[in-house]
Amino acid sequence: MAAVGSGGSIATAGPGAVSAGALEPGATTAGETAHRRLKYISLAVLVVQNASLILSIRYARTLPGDRFFATTAVVMAEVLKGLTCLLLLFAQKRGNVKHLVLFLHEAVLVQYMDTLKLAVPSLIYTLQNNLQYVAISNLPAATFQVTYQLKILTTALFSVLMLNRSLSRLQWASLLLLFTGVAIVQAQQAGSGGPRPLDQNPGVGLAAVVASCLSSGFAGVYFEKILKGSSGSVWLRNLQLGLFGTALGLVGLWWTEGTAVARRGFFFGYTPAVWGVVLNQAFGGLLVAVVVKYADNILKGFATSLSIVLSTVASIRLFGFHVDPLFALGAGLVIGAVYLYSLPRGAAKAIASASAPTSGPCTHQQPPGQPPPPQLSSHHGDLSTEPFLPKSVLVK
Repeated sequence: MAAVGSGGSIATAGPGAVSAGALEPGATTAGETAHRRLKYISLAVLVVQNASLILSIRYARTLPGDRFFATTAVVMAEVLKGLTCLLLLFAQKRGNVKHLVLFLHEAVLVQYMDTLKLAVPSLIYTLQNNLQYVAISNLPAATFQVTYQLKILTTALFSVLMLNRSLSRLQWASLLLLFTGVAIVQAQQAGSGGPRPLDQNPGVGLAAVVASCLSSGFAGVYFEKILKGSSGSVWLRNLQLGLFGTALGLVGLWWTEGTAVARRGFFFGYTPAVWGVVLNQAFGGLLVAVVVKYADNILKGFATSLSIVLSTVASIRLFGFHVDPLFALGAGLVIGAVYLYSLPRGAAKAIASASAPTSGPCTHQQPPGQPPPPQLSSHHGDLSTEPFLPKSVLVK
């Protein structure tokens, strides 16, 4: 007899077992249906989290009245994220405090070298989170969302330089297309003659988003380089990152806004909208870490493209953003570049072969006794085929 596994695979009990190929055409197993449903759920979560975080930050930073300190929001997000990961680890130890303490002592203190390795990416991620507030405070949400896709370019370049990773011709072409699209959007932003709030500086916003993309690319590749082969759950790694992030965030708070925070208070200017931003940063990323394993590269690229469209539509409604032909062209190029870059190598070769002329019918057949080639959507676990590097899993 055939048994359906958790992933929808068919396990046979003997030579006479019925395989998946014996099912009626179009028939699907319960496992396949559940997996497809999870993929659609993961797509929705990725789109909503990507778009809502940027829109909520923009909304909270442009509200009239007292403006909250961005450094305190970064620290609060790290604290909440760390506490959440601690509770999840506590649940994994079945509520046994002694086992949790022994586990953390071994993982954090005894293996202190692994812990210290996280100091550098944590420092960079903390800097990146602060830069995002600066960028979104000075750029329209839609413009930021498009420009921020430069992180794909920086991640790819750092992976080539630091990990000796090779990119396909299609990926290089998509990176050039991405850069062209971002340049067009920024040219549109610089050339727009509409009224602009006095406290917003597009030049500062562009510098902040470029610095954020550079830090994102470097931190993701650096993290992959130093922790290859290490064993640790995503919750443990995020707890360790949260410890460093909280400490480094407090140092940055004291250095940049320490006097003002001491005079006005840590939670000065906090409104329900600000708390929504903090909770989105803390828990949204953790939620993405849970669902991202159900999303292949194409789905993640599609989610990024949809989030750009959603941010643009929401910006028109919420902030009176005007979409002109130049912005539409640049955004369209970026969306296309993200999709092309997310295609696996097998799909890129298929596109190239489909466009090439053929002199006759295809005679290539699968040799007998060999398994069929892998499906295009199975990219979990092999980082060499992942264009989106650890940040999506590290939830920073």
